[in-house]
Amino acid sequence: MFSGGQIKKILSHPNSLTLFRIAAAPVIVVLLLFPNRICTFAAALIFSAAAITDFLDGFFARQKGLESDFGKMMDPIADKLLASSSFIMLASLGWVPAWIVCIIIGREIAVTGLRNIIAQQGKDVSASRLGKYKTGFQIAAIIPLLFHFEYFTIDFHAIGTVFLWAALVLTVWSGVDYFIRFKNLFQT
Repeated sequence: MFSGGQIKKILSHPNSLTLFRIAAAPVIVVLLLFPNRICTFAAALIFSAAAITDFLDGFFARQKGLESDFGKMMDPIADKLLASSSFIMLASLGWVPAWIVCIIIGREIAVTGLRNIIAQQGKDVSASRLGKYKTGFQIAAIIPLLFHFEYFTIDFHAIGTVFLWAALVLTVWSGVDYFIRFKNLFQT
């Protein structure tokens, strides 16, 4: 068995947090196959915990000097897997427009491809401030959209929809920004 200290060490390791986000995605998908109040509430809580690990893994990696190639490669993949699978399930339930999900996921795939090309050329591929805002608004949209139902007279779906529209604007804007900033790589 693990001791309390060993468990704490494992849970605070950046790569463990990244792997938690990857593992959370299929759990959320399964919960949303049963879109009732209990399952959607659980999905929203799991997504929220996973979203917090997105901040924590980078924080721990920098603070403890545990940055790794695995973390650099898997962190953005884990983020996209978690958000994309949640958005796809929300669209399958009819809780968000599928065309918005297509734009968001399409941008993620296009920018990931661009970032891979840039990395191969030895250039900086870190996320822009605009990209971080985009991620924040996507998370802020997904959580209440997963809650979906009204709790304590709060219409979580309506709140999530407002954040979704802001996330859509930031998603397109940040995607265009990436391609504009790195267009000179394609002009050779």
